[in-house]
Amino acid sequence: MFTGIVEEVGRIRRMNRRGMAMELEIACRRVLEGVRTGDSIAVNGVCLTVTRFGGESFSADVMPETMSRTNLGELGIGSPVNLERALAAGDRFGGHFVQGHVDGTGVIEARVPHENAVLFRIGVPERLTRWMVEKGSVAVNGISLTLVEVGARHFTVSVIPHTLEVTQLRSAQVGDRVNIECDMIAKYVAKLLGQTESGLTLQKLAQEGFVQAHSSDGRR
Repeated sequence: MFTGIVEEVGRIRRMNRRGMAMELEIACRRVLEGVRTGDSIAVNGVCLTVTRFGGESFSADVMPETMSRTNLGELGIGSPVNLERALAAGDRFGGHFVQGHVDGTGVIEARVPHENAVLFRIGVPERLTRWMVEKGSVAVNGISLTLVEVGARHFTVSVIPHTLEVTQLRSAQVGDRVNIECDMIAKYVAKLLGQTESGLTLQKLAQEGFVQAHSSDGRR
């Protein structure tokens, strides 16, 4: 489990591709503090397992499923990546619940300065926006952000100067593909209620006990 508060921006040092799989070596420092083989580190929001580490880098395997659902396969030597260690008991919880299980990718459609922030518009498949609400949470490349606007096939987030400075979004440009993880709570609620493309209904909510059902004459 992660929080979406990026600890460090690392750099891809080595990429060893093996068919649809890959081994990554990532140059970094801060996230290596106290690291052990088998620990989890989020790389651009993707939960990866540390297989080897040294004083200035760690290695992790990327399986075909992860390659197909994320932007890790599009990276190159020297590419910056957001890094976060798994949440430890007793840590401050500054972001939101992030599993490191990417739901899909989006494409940056616009990057617009807005006073002291930068507004990013990101295009995504419609299946992802069904799990988004204005002022809700979303993880973009592993960064916990607040949704400003949600459309049918896009959403916007406003990024403050500090977040730009300490994350990979500093160098992100229009056309870049980013990893998207929707809010975990929204996904579980949708699954519980059997949400479909047609959306939720008052009848469905009543059946599941979230609201009280009323008869046509107003009686319960």
